[in-house]
This record gives sequence, C-alpha cells and structure tokens, in this order.
Amino acid sequence: MEMINGTTVQEFILLGFRAGPQGRLFLLIFFTAVYTLTLAENFIIIMIVVQDARLARLPMYILLSNFSWLEICYVSASMPRMLFDLSFPGGVISFHACFLQFYIFFSLGASECLFLSAMALDRFLAVCRPLHYPQIMTQNFCYALVTACWVVGFLWYVAPVVLISKLSFCNSNTLNHFVCDSDQLLAVACPPLGYLPIFCYIVTSSVVLGSFLFIVVSYAYVVFTLAKTSSQSTGVKGFSTVSSHLVVVTLFYGTVVAMYLGHSSGSHTENTKVMTLLYNAIAPLFNPLIYCLRNDQVKEALVKLLKTKRVI
Repeated sequence: MEMINGTTVQEFILLGFRAGPQGRLFLLIFFTAVYTLTLAENFIIIMIVVQDARLARLPMYILLSNFSWLEICYVSASMPRMLFDLSFPGGVISFHACFLQFYIFFSLGASECLFLSAMALDRFLAVCRPLHYPQIMTQNFCYALVTACWVVGFLWYVAPVVLISKLSFCNSNTLNHFVCDSDQLLAVACPPLGYLPIFCYIVTSSVVLGSFLFIVVSYAYVVFTLAKTSSQSTGVKGFSTVSSHLVVVTLFYGTVVAMYLGHSSGSHTENTKVMTLLYNAIAPLFNPLIYCLRNDQVKEALVKLLKTKRVI
C-alpha cells in the first residue's frame, strides 16, 4: 500500500469475488456473455426507436430509448473493470480512477431512478389523463424531462464524491467490493468522519425512496383507473404495458431496497456484492426483453427494421 505522509493513499485494491482460478474463469465467461448480450439488446432497442419515425415521436419510446442508453452506460461503469479484475487478479485501481468510477456509477444509478419515475409519469398521464396527455406530454416536454433526468442524476452525487475524496485513508486501501463504493470508502477512511456517513445515506435514500414512492403512487392510480375501464380490450392492453413496467421497477428497486435492509455484519458485504450485480448487471440484461416481448409496436418495428436491412 503506497501512502503519502502515512494518511493519503495513491491507489485502492478491489477484492472482488472470493473464488479460485476455476471459479474466476466461470465468472469471467458468464459475465462476459451477460455484458455482451446487455449491450446488444439495448442497442437494438435504440436502433428500433431511431429508425422508426412513428415510434421516435412518441414520448413513451423517447423515454425507453434513453433508458436503454442509460442501461448501456450503467453496466459499462462497472462490468469492464470487473471483467479486467477477473482476468488479471490484483484489483489495483488508482485513487482518481476509483473516485471517477464512484461518481459515474452512483450518478447513473440516480439517473435510473429518475428515468423510472419519468416513465411512471408518462403512463399515469396516458391512462389517467388521456384527454390532457397530448397537451402535457409533448415532444418538447419529453425532451426536457429526459434532460432533467440526466442532469439532476449527475449533479446528485457531486457533493458526496467531493467530500469523501478529501478524506484521509489510513485504515487500509482494500475495498471489499468489485466497484468503488461509498460505504467501502468510508470504512477505510480516517476518523472522525462527522456527519458525512449520515449525509451520504440521506443523499442515496432520498433519491431511491423518493422516486420509489412517486412510482408506487403513479402506478396505483394507473391500476385503479384500468380496473374501472369500460373497454375490456383497452384494459387488457393497458395492464399488459403497465405490468412490464412494474416488473422492471420491482427488479431494480427490490434489489436496491434488499441491499439496504439489515444483514448480519459477516454477510453484509457479500450480500451487497450480489445485490449490486442483480441491479447493475442482471436487470439491464432482462429489461429490454421485459419491455419489448409484450409490446406489439416494438415487434412490428423490429420486423420492419430487419426487412429493411435485408433489402439493403
């Protein structure tokens, strides 16, 4: 461990996963496949929306294409580094690279919460306020919503990252994770930390719980409205769309909330790694399938895109 004046580290060591050579090889092959499929699926979603003039004008698909791009960025914030560490054991990462990863990873996580909220708002307006939907959810408003999700998400963690980066790290330079995480960084920082751990917890929980409550209330109104609909076909179609959104929300928030629930101290870190993998690697893999398998418009656009490519 290299230190300056005994308190400032120049690099950290990411422990990653505790596995032997065969276990590391299996994880490398498995997560390489997961990463490749995730990139391919989400790129296909973006291509479908961009190439189809009709879908490209609809707010729901503008949000979906941006969400797919977010998923590509989110999984790329951690997976390449994790795959590198599985290939070349050691896990050494420079101080600045660690904090850059910390900032990007958590900012994208905050943006994902905001995008899920924006998609819930879109469904709420479409189902519960259908007459006002075209006037409210215009293209300009939708693009403003997209911009706000990106900007606010990347501003949300500026203060925690800056404050933690100014700490001295004297306990150790070893982080028991596969990604630079605020909890692990605070664990190896020199006391006193003051109110910084509480501040970081408030920053994280406010965006997670705030967006989660907004989504729950929005979809509660949507489900209640659909249950009262007089047209059975409209109600079935609406439930089909909403159910796919709810599965994605449950997959993301379920793992995030489970990660913050109390665990025994001995298993907390390992549980955190597993939960982080679920919402950062596995969820982006399944989200495109969940959103699109039951979406006739996307299926039609995909068939049209494939026919166009074949003709070319």
